[in-house]
Amino acid sequence: MRKGIYLRIALILATVVLAFIFFLPNTPLFDYMPQWWKKNMPHKGIVLGLDLRGGSHLVFEVDIKRARQITVERIGMHLQSLLEKKGIKASVKISDEKIIIQPVNDEAKKLVKENYPDLSISVQGNNLLCELPESAFKRIETTSVEQAIEVIRNRVDQLGVAEPIIHRQGENEIVVQLPGVKDPKKALEIIGKTAQLEFKLLDEETPLWKELPSLIKAGEEESFLNKWKSKLPEGDELVFQKIVNKETGEVYKRPYIVKKDVLLTGDLLAEAHVSIDQRFNEPYVSLRFNDAGAKIFEEITAKYVKHRLAIILDGNLYSAPVIQERIEGGNAQITGNFSMEEAKDLAIVLRAGALPAPVKLIQNVTVGPTLGRDSIEAGKMAVIFAAVFVSLFMVFYYRLSGVIADFALILNIILLIGALAALNATLTLPGIAGIALAIGMAVDSNVLMFERIREELRVGKTPKAAIESGYKKAFWTIFDSHVTTLITAAVLFHFGSGPIKGFAVTLSLGVAINLFTALIGTKTVFDFIYIGKERKSLSI
Repeated sequence: MRKGIYLRIALILATVVLAFIFFLPNTPLFDYMPQWWKKNMPHKGIVLGLDLRGGSHLVFEVDIKRARQITVERIGMHLQSLLEKKGIKASVKISDEKIIIQPVNDEAKKLVKENYPDLSISVQGNNLLCELPESAFKRIETTSVEQAIEVIRNRVDQLGVAEPIIHRQGENEIVVQLPGVKDPKKALEIIGKTAQLEFKLLDEETPLWKELPSLIKAGEEESFLNKWKSKLPEGDELVFQKIVNKETGEVYKRPYIVKKDVLLTGDLLAEAHVSIDQRFNEPYVSLRFNDAGAKIFEEITAKYVKHRLAIILDGNLYSAPVIQERIEGGNAQITGNFSMEEAKDLAIVLRAGALPAPVKLIQNVTVGPTLGRDSIEAGKMAVIFAAVFVSLFMVFYYRLSGVIADFALILNIILLIGALAALNATLTLPGIAGIALAIGMAVDSNVLMFERIREELRVGKTPKAAIESGYKKAFWTIFDSHVTTLITAAVLFHFGSGPIKGFAVTLSLGVAINLFTALIGTKTVFDFIYIGKERKSLSI
């Protein structure tokens, strides 16, 4: 009997020591620990969430309509390439998410069915009309948002943000929370870039080419487009290249006429990194395409030798080199008078992946660290007041047994904080509310047991027998109530997001630890007091 009690005491002490070790990184003592300790022992602790630490709360909207259009355009481009390879004389056009092949012929029909069996085919006059079913479009919309979340997550990881929260909201919105971000403007630029990398041909053969001005002032693009839009040949569009006067710092835009047809896109990109031009000592971004992209790039450069290929990112032209010869291996460069910082940011966006569709920022909220500090102080006071009032009530109502319950309460808080630190959990305001709720639940189990013990004492049992019987009879009631709470916490965690999940984690940990402190912690204290001797009374 005595040996079993000492084993339980050792278990309680061990859990307290572990809790302290895991929580140590959140205390000033960690700064004074030796280097071997910092290197080999837990060094993360509890991370403060956005509402406590400060940072950025961003909400993006994915343009799913554009995602549908991009998919149709890619299918159209591929079909055009297949028709040319097979020597089939037919052209492909895109109109209202429909692919039109003209003129109609059996070879074109067969080619479409073999490569895209999901497309529905119909003949209208001399046109072969190909359409994706609505089920395919729904799948595209869903995957576009999911892919956008993954791309944004990759970019956030490269920013080095600790414990970011990224999740889907509604049909096509993405919520991004970045706790502790020091430069929210830069983070927004990197995360929010649509990174629609496209390769298009310059149309230097149109008569309008000679009429284009060499430069216009930055900010005049819209009026320039309105003036020239009606003059452009069908199938052409205007893009601009940013030109900065290094002496004066003035920004200009150089207009270019390009073909609307996209020859290659950034989703086939395998690698992007910053290199230095040895001749001009200027940074540029080196690109390498994956196997599929390299093959397409080789075909493009073979077909359009002596043509200029525009490299366009998010509608802005960065470079338009002349294709001198067929290029194998899928390597390309983006130049544009970058600073090193601009080149690095551009490489991050491209390396992290191209978004499947453009995204638009619809909400940007910056939470200051001062507000976070106020929230932490308010949360601390709430937890302290809750603990003090609960402790006083237990002592007043249950006397010495109430003191034992308060010991379990303190143990519960220590182990809960240690468990959160061990999981490197993100603590938010709802998480603090969960801790306060766990304090109330910590004594709830003791109340059930103490009332059972009182009932046993009323029927004439000795204190020791009353304690044993009270714990046994209260066990299943306590167990059932805690299991139902855990089920609720699991549902909150599964269906909730962000702070709701934080509350669910704190609540479930508090419930599990409460079972340990109530059924083992307080029972050990009672057994230690009454071991080896029979007391006539019990302070309860």
